[in-house]
Amino acid sequence: MQNILTLITAPHNAVLTPRVANAVRDALALARGKVGPADWLEPGIACDIPFDNVAPDEAAKAARTALRATPVDVLVLKPENRRKKALVADMESTIIRNEMLDEIAFLADIGDRVAEITRRAMNGELDFYEAIRERVSLLKGQPASLLDKAAERIKLMPGAAALVATLKQNGVHCALVSGGFDYYTQSIAQQLGFDEQQANHLILENDAIAGIREPILGREAKLEALQRVAREKGIGVEDCIAVGDGANDLAMLDAAGLGIAFHAKPKVQEAAKFNIRHGDLTALLYAQGYRRDEIFGR
Repeated sequence: MQNILTLITAPHNAVLTPRVANAVRDALALARGKVGPADWLEPGIACDIPFDNVAPDEAAKAARTALRATPVDVLVLKPENRRKKALVADMESTIIRNEMLDEIAFLADIGDRVAEITRRAMNGELDFYEAIRERVSLLKGQPASLLDKAAERIKLMPGAAALVATLKQNGVHCALVSGGFDYYTQSIAQQLGFDEQQANHLILENDAIAGIREPILGREAKLEALQRVAREKGIGVEDCIAVGDGANDLAMLDAAGLGIAFHAKPKVQEAAKFNIRHGDLTALLYAQGYRRDEIFGR
């Protein structure tokens, strides 16, 4: 069939029962779709429902109506070129749970001021570039030792290790591209096995935070990174999967063959074509048709 509707829930909350999947299949049939049997990628967690004769947006709407409040994500995809050849991933609130500027700021006792700027910037309410300059300026003069203390607070996003390990096992090039700082992307990239990383650079002088190196890498740099990775690997952007949560990720998500907003800010969810609101990062694997026995490191 020409379309696949993929249902995915969080691995710790296996609510995707055959009854739930059949309710979605019935909804597609009521929309006059031709519907195939559910193909279970992992029982309770993820399944594919092939269908024809219903527009993708209409199919997604019918599925979400059938699901009601059941915490299951819905993605409508084409079966062709489903498994991507490169991953370009945001880091903060995506590969890791943290926003590192916020972590540094809390250690410096100005956390609430900085976190509010971060929230508004990631939701697209503030210019990203001015917001990061303002936040760094608030930290100017703080001891550089706070950077290491903040690193101790880093927590990987559930599914991050499995996502990268599985893609690497399948020959996928993995790039970590952040509007944060290379002080952290370098260690996270090494820990998880990313092939490359890029991020902004904090200037340290006399063992204190002094500023941020220009030019600042943000929305355009992430899009350019996606395009560069595709070019260097001899593939198209349609062969790439991208993931992020903030407004500065949207250009990258829109350009990628599969661009997924992951537990994203409200305005980002509205703008993104594909959303994961409930699942962990292994959802990106199920979205590409990987099965449970193909997933490493979970």
